Amino acid sequence: MAKTQLNVRVDEATAEAARERALQRGVSMNRYIEELVLKDAGEVGQTFVEAASDFMKQYERVFAEEFGLETRGAPGRTAPADSHEGLPGTT
Repeated sequence: MAKTQLNVRVDEATAEAARERALQRGVSMNRYIEELVLKDAGEVGQTFVEAASDFMKQYERVFAEEFGLETRGAPGRTAPADSHEGLPGTT
C-alpha cells in the first residue's frame, strides 16, 4: 500500500511522550502514530454501531408497525427472535 507523508506540529512534551511510547512498544514513530489513528477510527466505528443498535432496540416497535413486521416477544410471533425473516434484503 502506498504511503502518504504527513507533517504535524506538537509541543515538545507530546513529541517526547510519543517517542517513548513507540520505543516501549518496539515500533517506529510512524507505525505508532498509524496504530493510534486506526484504533481511534475503529472506536468511532464501534461507537456508531452500538448507538445504532440501541436506537433500533428503542424504536423496534415503531419500525415493526410502520413496515408490518412483528416484534420480538409479541403475541403470535412465528419466527425465532434472532431470525431476519421478513426483513428487507433477507430470504
